[in-house]
Amino acid sequence: MAKFVLAGKVADCPHYAKAELLADKLRECLPNFRMHKIEWLEDTCKRNGWKHERSPLVWRELVFQGGKGMLLGGFNDFMEHDNRCDADALSPTCRFLIPALLSAEVFLHVSAISLHLLHLEGEEDELEELKVETEDLALPLLHQNEEKKNFTTISGRYREYGQLIDTRANKKVKVIVSGDSFVNLRCSLLLDNAHSVDSGRFVAMATQLENEARAAIAKKLKVRPADVAHVIVWGNISGSFYIDMQRAQVSNYAGAISGPAFFTQPVLKILHDRKWLETDLQESVGCQRAAVASKTCRTAAMTEANGILSVLKPWNGNGGPDEVVSLGVLCKGYFNLPDGIVLSVPVTFKDGEWSVLFDVTVGEVLQERLQLIASELGEVSQDESFCCLQHTVFTGTYRAVLLSQEKERAEENHNC
Repeated sequence: MAKFVLAGKVADCPHYAKAELLADKLRECLPNFRMHKIEWLEDTCKRNGWKHERSPLVWRELVFQGGKGMLLGGFNDFMEHDNRCDADALSPTCRFLIPALLSAEVFLHVSAISLHLLHLEGEEDELEELKVETEDLALPLLHQNEEKKNFTTISGRYREYGQLIDTRANKKVKVIVSGDSFVNLRCSLLLDNAHSVDSGRFVAMATQLENEARAAIAKKLKVRPADVAHVIVWGNISGSFYIDMQRAQVSNYAGAISGPAFFTQPVLKILHDRKWLETDLQESVGCQRAAVASKTCRTAAMTEANGILSVLKPWNGNGGPDEVVSLGVLCKGYFNLPDGIVLSVPVTFKDGEWSVLFDVTVGEVLQERLQLIASELGEVSQDESFCCLQHTVFTGTYRAVLLSQEKERAEENHNC
């Protein structure tokens, strides 16, 4: 049996009071949980060789075995489980995502997860049903399940999201923005309102576009989509973007040169139809998902959930070091682009952290397009109408940036 000791400035420490409430609740819920409360004593740290300057202090002692206590830390270390927040919890994507988020495959070193379901629109009864359904999964990682109702407009909603993250979230929080509309701009709104959290903790997901491009390339080469890798998406994920094949590789291709499953070849050395790559491919990516949304009146939930998980796994250290992923990140002078704009660029992951991949060629033509996209994003973010838009699915938001005739094709591409 272990005894937990809570020490702090009893009279004037709000953190001590909150930790005390949690301790009392744990004592009520767990029959074998024991908590001993004492006032803050400097000699406690001196006696145990601990360094801790803020109240409260929490440590663990083995009751029967004796020995030195084990320092747990302060307020956050005692109060916080591993938290996950799903916005728009009633979307079909969330139903695909919840079971995977609560599995050990995504979060390798987590013992408990608190799931927060944020209710934006719809009936409260539906959210309660989702909460009960989640609990009925009986997944071992689920610690608690909470639902909330909030917000109306994109601008106001994401500003409040950012403020909540700024004041409530752990500073190592991971935030992934996905969806069908204003993905880059919504990510930017979060960044602007979460000043205390490092900008590298916020990303916008471009995986769906990557996967659609992989599927189109695979169909052209008569291989599986899984055989195509390292496709790059540049730009505005739900607006003007460019599909770049300079690092794309294909395996299991039945050509003049073949090899085992691990043998790969550059796509550009096999697929010589440059016109198709720069026109039809660019136009088709994004339109397929928009067509699904138009026919079913809902987003392509399964692909979106898969895309989120595809980002979470390497971000949590469960990916290959050579894996290239496209993410919308805050530009800090990357590729001579303006600072403060969220753009999709290629990244790699190492030890659970992403870094921009600079080993790519950004020619003059691509540079001009990226500058144009950055300018468009800046204009939209200043548009007052953006602040009043409701969070709905726009089937015509996917517009590729073509190598030529950009202005002439803009309206056609916007409508797919």
